[in-house]
Amino acid sequence: MLNRKPFQRSWQTKCEKARVTPITVDDARRTCATLLADLDVHPRVAMQVLRHARFSVTMEIYTQVSSKATREALKRLGCRAAS
Repeated sequence: MLNRKPFQRSWQTKCEKARVTPITVDDARRTCATLLADLDVHPRVAMQVLRHARFSVTMEIYTQVSSKATREALKRLGCRAAS
């Protein structure tokens, strides 16, 4: 298991050097999971990218569905229901 405190400090230092707004490692992972979902990457692949042992961690904790993706899904559903 990764010792999170030194890693978090190193992450923050890298954010400062890159002159980007520091975010937590978990926020970066959440962003990655959400972007993968928006790109229609299969959830099992996202799970491997994020190195999660359990599918539920990837899908229930880290992946957030964007408003755009929600609108697109509802649009596709409406088109399917109209046919």
